[in-house]
Amino acid sequence: MLSPVPNAPTPEPASAPFPEADGLVWAIACRPGHKPEKLDAAGVARALAGDPPPVPDTWVWLHYDIVHTATRARMQAIPCLPEEARAALGNIDRGTRLEVEGDIVYGALPGFDDSMSEDDKNLSAWRFAVLPDLLITTRRQPVPALGLVYRYMQRGEPFTSPAEVVDRTLLEFADTVRRNIALLDDHLDRAEDLLLTLDQHTDFGRISGLIGRVRRRSTELRRVISPVDRMFRSEDLELPEWAEDDLRDRSQRQIHAALDDLLALQDRARSLQDELASGQAEETNRRLYTVSIVTTLMLPATFVTGFFGMNTGGMFLAEGRAGTIEAGCICFLFMVITWLLLKLMKLL
Repeated sequence: MLSPVPNAPTPEPASAPFPEADGLVWAIACRPGHKPEKLDAAGVARALAGDPPPVPDTWVWLHYDIVHTATRARMQAIPCLPEEARAALGNIDRGTRLEVEGDIVYGALPGFDDSMSEDDKNLSAWRFAVLPDLLITTRRQPVPALGLVYRYMQRGEPFTSPAEVVDRTLLEFADTVRRNIALLDDHLDRAEDLLLTLDQHTDFGRISGLIGRVRRRSTELRRVISPVDRMFRSEDLELPEWAEDDLRDRSQRQIHAALDDLLALQDRARSLQDELASGQAEETNRRLYTVSIVTTLMLPATFVTGFFGMNTGGMFLAEGRAGTIEAGCICFLFMVITWLLLKLMKLL
């Protein structure tokens, strides 16, 4: 299994400003040049109803935990969203999608959840619906990238639009993928070092385990990243003008760059796998060669012992105490002759 990724995003904040039954993890109003302000229940209700924020250039971010059925049911009652967007927010599968309906962009994007073991990070998904002045995100497991973006905002980093939050979250996801790739690349470095020092003591099982682990993990990552890359590159996707720069341009570059790195890693893993197969075949051939030489050298001796073992009368060297020694010398002589013939024919 893989070691934990260093410098990975920390989990989302555990404290929630609203009762757990509401499933609302945080609700903030954001304005460029100002720190986010927490919304009360009335402010949340106004945002969900589609009322514009009272202060110009302000937009709202509502983040929900949909682990409970009641919270998913609340998603179906958001008045400012169309039915398809509400269904997407309450969905719990891990599929990736990006849809546009008027000025609303909604869908599901990948992320790494925070419920991980010491050896691996699990892939998850978070859902979103974004308007020019409203961002609604949902998740089933804590997504560290979302929590990291939230803390950036709390520290005063400016986010001018909801689309920029989606873009920044994708950037954090792509960075985590690159850290995974760097870790996998280290595994390939160790496998390559072992292959370069190939000898009779080489542990092919260890090399195969390292390369297999890399190929398995890289395949998992590619299955997640490839649909996102195709989604942003699709010519049928027509984003609203206010979201075009953040979601189409920057996000596409980030995901495509991570996919390129992943494809390069897979190519290197396949090359090392081929080299490993070649090394295993060479080692097998070397052992078979040794067995063949020993068998060939023993063949004359086998003939001699078989000849003297025949149950016939008048056997040569059957009389006298030196018969066994003389027969052994004949066996050895035939082995030497066979060895000289193999050397002469350049088979040794």
